[in-house]
Amino acid sequence: MFNTLKRVLAVAVTATLALGAVACSEKSDGPSGSDKKITIGYMAWDEAIAVSHLWQHILEEKGYQVQLKNLEAGLVYGGLASGDIDFFLDGWLPQTHASYLEKYGDKLEKLGVWYEGASLSIAVPAYVEGVESLADLAGKADTFGGEIIGIEPGAGLTKATQEKVLPGYGLDGAMKLKTSSTPAMLAALDGAITDRKPIVVTLWHPHWAYAKYELKDLADPKGTLGAAEQINTFGRKDFGKDFPEVTKMLQQFKMDSQQLASLEDLMFNTHKGDEKKAVEEWLKANPDYLKALA
Repeated sequence: MFNTLKRVLAVAVTATLALGAVACSEKSDGPSGSDKKITIGYMAWDEAIAVSHLWQHILEEKGYQVQLKNLEAGLVYGGLASGDIDFFLDGWLPQTHASYLEKYGDKLEKLGVWYEGASLSIAVPAYVEGVESLADLAGKADTFGGEIIGIEPGAGLTKATQEKVLPGYGLDGAMKLKTSSTPAMLAALDGAITDRKPIVVTLWHPHWAYAKYELKDLADPKGTLGAAEQINTFGRKDFGKDFPEVTKMLQQFKMDSQQLASLEDLMFNTHKGDEKKAVEEWLKANPDYLKALA
């Protein structure tokens, strides 16, 4: 009886070990367990929202578990530096996010540039007369209620406007920057244009608003908003070593203005609030796009 019980237990243990070996063998073919989990950080700039949801879809189709974290820019960079965020697709260089790179750069990996020619701007609707330059705002402050409608307090665009534009053009006493959020700024812009009222907002290229509305960027003769920039992808330290397949794909990731504008239009106008549907429709309309990432 005792020997029989020993044999039964031995068979059970052997079977358990065999099952474990099979499971390990099956998992070895690709990323598994914690190796499948990726966190993408993004700030509430529309290109960041659009491409982050695009990459969530791309990676989930490959079997990864993807979590998106929406944070202000400084918190995204801090999360990358601490390892809580795996990668971020909206790093503006050499100017807008320079301070974050100075602080966290040695703890990040640069994975690639996916968009060229990005730029910060301050804009008004095209129907607004008598304002062509940032230098014109001081004399027209009352036209805009003494306010520039801005976005998130932690954005690089906000910092540039507060620290360079306002003092650079003598606007400190005449106008103030009203920080809010990107959606709130866009809602204010849409409402003003609907009522054909004057408004001045902080904005940037690339952005779908330039396709939807007739807008006028105010000239910046003093260069307070900087020159054209690149949009970069950054990973946490050792991301390339931990996720070589994903890193290779990110290094090959590119979008031009038309591609990005069409994705944003689907996401923010056609399928408001349904990012997954927008991405699926965009990829269906661009069937060859994923081949470049393979």
